[in-house]
Amino acid sequence: MKGRSRMVLGFAFFLIVYAVINFYIGWQGWLFLNELAPFNPVGYWLIFAIVVFAYLLGRIPLPGPVRPVARLLKVIGSYYFAVMEFALLLIPIADLVGWVLQLAHAKPSNYVQVAGWIVIGMITLVMVWGSRNAWSPVLRRYPVSVNKRVEGMDKLRIVVASDIHLGNIVGKRHLRRLISRMNALEPDLILLPGDVIDDSIEPFIRNKLSDLLRLLKAKYGVYAILGNHEYYGGHVEDYVGRMRDIGIPVLRDERLEVAGSVVVAGRKDKTAESMDPDGRISVDALLEGVDRSRPIIMMDHQPYNFSKAADAGVDLLLCGHTHRGQFAPNHWLTKRMFELDWGYMRKGDMHVAVSSGFGSWGPPVRIASRSEILLIDMKFEG
Repeated sequence: MKGRSRMVLGFAFFLIVYAVINFYIGWQGWLFLNELAPFNPVGYWLIFAIVVFAYLLGRIPLPGPVRPVARLLKVIGSYYFAVMEFALLLIPIADLVGWVLQLAHAKPSNYVQVAGWIVIGMITLVMVWGSRNAWSPVLRRYPVSVNKRVEGMDKLRIVVASDIHLGNIVGKRHLRRLISRMNALEPDLILLPGDVIDDSIEPFIRNKLSDLLRLLKAKYGVYAILGNHEYYGGHVEDYVGRMRDIGIPVLRDERLEVAGSVVVAGRKDKTAESMDPDGRISVDALLEGVDRSRPIIMMDHQPYNFSKAADAGVDLLLCGHTHRGQFAPNHWLTKRMFELDWGYMRKGDMHVAVSSGFGSWGPPVRIASRSEILLIDMKFEG
């Protein structure tokens, strides 16, 4: 009960802050439009409020005939998140410049229009460039060496895609890019470290995206784990079952062997600690009894507690979740929140790779990050 109360209070506080921020943006928009031409304030604020809360409205369960309206609202709301953040960065600068010009008695009479068009133009350019970054994936190569032996094998080619976020925005076209580029790399192993779907499983089913996912091919198989968004959607068992049906096991605090002696372990997401009645087990418990002379690869969606994985004998840890902030300047925050929010690092003898993800959450916009696939050639040198 206390946890639920805190959650309600936290959400209420978020809504108040969100409303205040958007009132400021909306007021500036009203001043700009009112200078261009007289405009009905009631109509303006009604339309603006729908756009501002479109994402939340789109998550309300609606009867079948009007579900497309909800999907449209969710898409509009997703794009607005990016517009809101860039507007909140640019509009105060425009206000500050106007205030300085006014103090200097140099503020032109049409300043609101000029500043408004500049802000609109800059947001448009950023959105276009960010969309290009989101829909044009790049390949990141991380060659790693492990001081262990695998009989009859000197290396393992691993291809990784985290945070695909299949849903109403990331759909068949982007998924086809993923399948084509992954399969072209002729992987020994394909790993999907969480957030394959974006909250709701409904578009995954409606668009038959599993029919495409089953086309992923790797010599030793394709494996996935859960991310926070699979939990948020509330259909974990349905999702896991559908993935199993297409030959992609979702590892939930489970491990298996591939290529004879390579251990692949998959943790439940950290969200399981609060949303899964069974919680999740520790890294030590997951790897209990594993022969440490064998190469150990582990997927853990959120990049926390690297030292625990290293101490447990993991050779390669694969994470996602951060999106590297997805668009600037959010990457400054993720850089401070995580030991590694993107890229590669060495933690003792363990290699760590954190992906910025293949898809996107909310707006398909990336600034200071790219949609990416990881190619990891693991050499065995024992």
